[in-house]
Amino acid sequence: MSGFSLRRLRASRQANITTITALLMPVLIGSAGLASDTIQWTLTKRMMQRAADSGAIAGAYQLSQTAGNIASVRQAAQADITRNGGFVMTINPVINSPATSGSFRDATSAVEVTLATDLRLPFTGLIMGGPVRISARAVAEVVGNGDYCVLALENGNTPGIPIGGSATVNLGCGMMSNAPSTSSITASGASSVTASPVAAVGNVPPGNYAPGTIRQEYALPLRDPYRNLPTPPNIATSNTNINIGPQGSTNYTSNFSTGTTYRNVDVSGQATFGPGIYYVTGRMQFGSQSRVTANGAVFILTATSAANNTTNIATLSMAGGASLNMTAPGTGTYAGILFYQDRRASTVSANIINGNSSSVLQGALYFPAQELQFNGTSGMNTRCVQVVARRVDWRGNANIQNVCPANSGATSFSGTQIKLVA
Repeated sequence: MSGFSLRRLRASRQANITTITALLMPVLIGSAGLASDTIQWTLTKRMMQRAADSGAIAGAYQLSQTAGNIASVRQAAQADITRNGGFVMTINPVINSPATSGSFRDATSAVEVTLATDLRLPFTGLIMGGPVRISARAVAEVVGNGDYCVLALENGNTPGIPIGGSATVNLGCGMMSNAPSTSSITASGASSVTASPVAAVGNVPPGNYAPGTIRQEYALPLRDPYRNLPTPPNIATSNTNINIGPQGSTNYTSNFSTGTTYRNVDVSGQATFGPGIYYVTGRMQFGSQSRVTANGAVFILTATSAANNTTNIATLSMAGGASLNMTAPGTGTYAGILFYQDRRASTVSANIINGNSSSVLQGALYFPAQELQFNGTSGMNTRCVQVVARRVDWRGNANIQNVCPANSGATSFSGTQIKLVA
């Protein structure tokens, strides 16, 4: 009797297990299908978000380099989305600048990317009767990254701002080098640098920087702040020179419509330049005994038929004993520009600036194709100076406060970085 009961119980348990298993099978199959669909949904969502983030960053980078060109922003974002895909895109990406929704709506410095696709999931599709809509959104913004008054436009594998010897550089602003070099900015020897931030597209190795200096490596390149200045016009041959000896004194006038052209400017005495444009096609030199006053004047260093004569574009040289009082125009095309060297100049030459405690410079020194050397400008009043050159070589002392009068037309330029904000 006991054996019969055990057999019946065993048979009953097997039947129950079989019944329960049969009843639970749809649940088990559904759970497996749902798990499979969830994994596929999660992976697709992750790939889409990565592509949206990357596309927004690429678009914002393009925006930082070509402000206002929305077509190029969309093109850059689309190319990056395609590159970082990995999923089937059934709906065209939506790329906006400024963003159209969220907390960054209408921000002209933001790029918004919205992606969506209709994904067919095996199990969920049966229940829902069609594909599942998966979407991702990202917003990247171009934000400020410090104020700069010194910029090296060098884009090769070489230092853009070398600081050496016993140079003491004290800036009330930052310095930036676009060189992708491993030593884009160097502060070596017995130099001393007080500036912040010190930023570069490449590396900024440790050097003689004041405590608290912010070194920013692998930063975004800073666009040439004076890129929109017009290319100097085609200058006809001029044999008119300025040549003032130590005892000489002469006043010069010009205008902002046609300007006045000189072949060589060689001043060892006293020269006064009135407001206007002064084209120089040979060389410009201020001797150690020169006394130069220029109020509202801009000096454009170019060459006769400069497009075909790039190796002869004029250069600048200021001797250490020169007494200079020079202020850039406050309005007009050349507002805030003191010296502008034709950007078509060859890279073989260098321009040299020295000075003394009786000198005042106010405005921008713009030498986009050549090197600008500072050799001993101790005591010079350079409260409002911006320096933009292919290469900025500090070999002497400099003190630039970058404090410009409201009506000077001169100002510092802002650096940028890209942040993913949504």
